[in-house]
Amino acid sequence: MTTTLKRVQTRTDYVDEVYKALLDAISDGSLAPGTRITQEEIAEQMHISRSPVLQALRLLKKDGLIQDAPGRGVLVTPLTTDDISNLYLIRGALDNLAAKMAAARQFQLDPSVIKRGRKASQGKNIKEMIDADVAFHTAIYEGSGNPLIAQSAQVYWVHLRRAMGAVLQSSEQRQAIWNEHEAIAEAIGAGDVAAAGELTDVHTTHARENLIERLNSLLMT
Repeated sequence: MTTTLKRVQTRTDYVDEVYKALLDAISDGSLAPGTRITQEEIAEQMHISRSPVLQALRLLKKDGLIQDAPGRGVLVTPLTTDDISNLYLIRGALDNLAAKMAAARQFQLDPSVIKRGRKASQGKNIKEMIDADVAFHTAIYEGSGNPLIAQSAQVYWVHLRRAMGAVLQSSEQRQAIWNEHEAIAEAIGAGDVAAAGELTDVHTTHARENLIERLNSLLMT
């Protein structure tokens, strides 16, 4: 394991903090797919006992983000093209529904969401880029007026975060992503249900294709 994890502040329960720290590292690519990790390494870096680390690893394993490694320890679950296709099929359906419902209500997205995303895309902090992207889509879910969409999407976003992290490693994709986001927001605000759905479908397709292309290039190196 080559990533550096932050030391956890003194508390009685560290499980949530360890879980979030590892989730962020998996999402932003610091812990790349296939990386082997052990309880001892994590506990030493974070200056805590192995017990909360073990519990956090069990949660990550339940989420499908890590799996048992041959021999000793665990490894970050590899991403496959089939995984990506399946995730984005579900995401595409939910995002399309949310966008069209939000457009029917002429939902006005807070401009600061786009501003935050563009600013993050110009930096180097992958976690900030992911958080900004999630904030955009979450706002659309909420704008749909159907709370079940956000609840359903939450199940998949744990995995989508690390898929997005892989895409955002490529700087040329970042500006295009937010151009597409802004176009979707404008269509929704204008109440153009058809355009909102079509633009969302294009956005999801681009994301899926870009990620599969990047994943294939990594497998060939």
